[in-house]
Amino acid sequence: MNSSFKYLVVGSLLLTACAQAPKQAAPVAPAAAVAPPQVEAAPVLPNVELTDELLYEYLLTEIASQRGHQALALEGSADLARKTRDPRLARRAAQFAVESGQMERAIEAFRQWQEVEPNAAVAGRMLSSILLRGGKLEEAKLEYAKQLQAAGANPGPVFLQLLQQAVSYPDKPAALKLLRELAQPYPQVAEARWSVAQLAQLAGEAELALSEARQARSLRPDWAAAVSLEAQLLLKSEPEQGLEALRSYLSANPDAREIRLQYARALLEQKQYKPARDEFQRLAKDSPDNPDMAFAIALISLQLKDFQGAEEQLRQSLGEGKKDQDRVQYYLGQLSEAKESDDEAMAHYREVKDGEHRFAAQLRILYLLNKRDGLEPARAHLQQIRADNNQQRVQLLLIEAQLLREAKRIAEAYRVLQQGLEKLPNHPDLLYETAMLADKNGKHDVTEQLLRKLIQLKPDHAHAYNALGYSLLERNERLAEALVLVEKALQLAPDDAAIMDSVGWGYYRSGRLDDSVNMLRRAYAGNPDPEVASHLGEVLWVRGDKEEAQKVWQDSLKVNPDSVQLQSVIKKFTVP
Repeated sequence: MNSSFKYLVVGSLLLTACAQAPKQAAPVAPAAAVAPPQVEAAPVLPNVELTDELLYEYLLTEIASQRGHQALALEGSADLARKTRDPRLARRAAQFAVESGQMERAIEAFRQWQEVEPNAAVAGRMLSSILLRGGKLEEAKLEYAKQLQAAGANPGPVFLQLLQQAVSYPDKPAALKLLRELAQPYPQVAEARWSVAQLAQLAGEAELALSEARQARSLRPDWAAAVSLEAQLLLKSEPEQGLEALRSYLSANPDAREIRLQYARALLEQKQYKPARDEFQRLAKDSPDNPDMAFAIALISLQLKDFQGAEEQLRQSLGEGKKDQDRVQYYLGQLSEAKESDDEAMAHYREVKDGEHRFAAQLRILYLLNKRDGLEPARAHLQQIRADNNQQRVQLLLIEAQLLREAKRIAEAYRVLQQGLEKLPNHPDLLYETAMLADKNGKHDVTEQLLRKLIQLKPDHAHAYNALGYSLLERNERLAEALVLVEKALQLAPDDAAIMDSVGWGYYRSGRLDDSVNMLRRAYAGNPDPEVASHLGEVLWVRGDKEEAQKVWQDSLKVNPDSVQLQSVIKKFTVP
């Protein structure tokens, strides 16, 4: 009896579906860059008699698999493959081995499959993938080298498949080394260069990535994937060169839609709004029913303050009925606000029923009601806003407190925050804002208690250290401790101008005038705030640099004529 079993049908396996999903999305070349899979020759089947013993073992194996007895199915399938040397059963054994998750058994099964069916390309691909995932890079390299050799004059698709597998390997430098060694004998293969460039980018080797991408493009100037990658890399370091690479390609290939879309997005990222809009409009002509294009053009028009053009595009996007209607209504509200049509804006915001912009739309209604009708209608609306999580609940509390503060109802604002803390006693934002308002109300013991709790909960909260230290400095209390606190804050946030101001003020309180001036100059350069100007001017004045102090104060007063703090310090030192 030949190997076509009387009661046995073994179908082909989609083994690639058994492999683990990669942890990171692999770079994908355009479909045109990947050669169609080769049709493998039918396997040579052995002349094996179907004995009762073989049939029984096969049925037992299949039943074990169906009932979840993986170990029994694995052992049975491996035994059948060894006894019969039938490539179909070897393939089935390999499938069971992959599904078992036992790497060594899977390697053994695929090697056996290769032995009985040497021309089975899928066996080699799967084996190399398993070896790579298992960290057996040298063994994997040998398998990949066999695949490249078998590909003959067309090794490009093998490199692209190798890249797809290599991007999921956690040690990117090691995967890059493997790929470079395999690519070394193929310097004239664009796919090899492109694949190395992709993996070099993931490994943080920017110079190598750009060099290899350029080589790939020089080998295949018409390959969109090569120019796309080169431009992507250039845009990070030399934006204009990246844009020029895309422009140059588009001049020779004006119908390259994906490259034009990349070019349009790159222009947008570089804030070149007008040419970006021109490119999106050109893309939209080819897809007149695409609401995404109309939406993109509308948002760029908003940036350009072309309100009429923005509204036309948004309404077109809305009319298509395909774009997220809530999102479009939200941006129509933004547009109406920009045109100072507040009632129209609120009407649009009220149409935002769901989605990512629902909460933000409700906050805009709240703001516009407060602006138009005052505090109480705004607070009434606030009570109706649905919060989906604690962060949104806290945001509503902070907004309500801010509205009350602006209305000079400080005690009521403080009470709102206190009530919020009773429900959410460990929320960082609520702790911080309540502490700040307690400090303004002269409740310094409460301020310190809340800030120390916040520091305990979040030891890296720079502004908690800064607020506590500055509160002590302003009252001229426990100066050594205060200075330690603000210096700790600066250590956590070294570029924060407000914290630099606190440290400079701490040096002043401690008598270190030169250190104070240097730090306050840094703060003022980072943020010419009137409070920083008042501090810098005071320290300069006390140090004897009265002319410079006057200049700092007056320059700041021109920009901030209503600053009470500036007016107060100027009066303190210059008015007899």
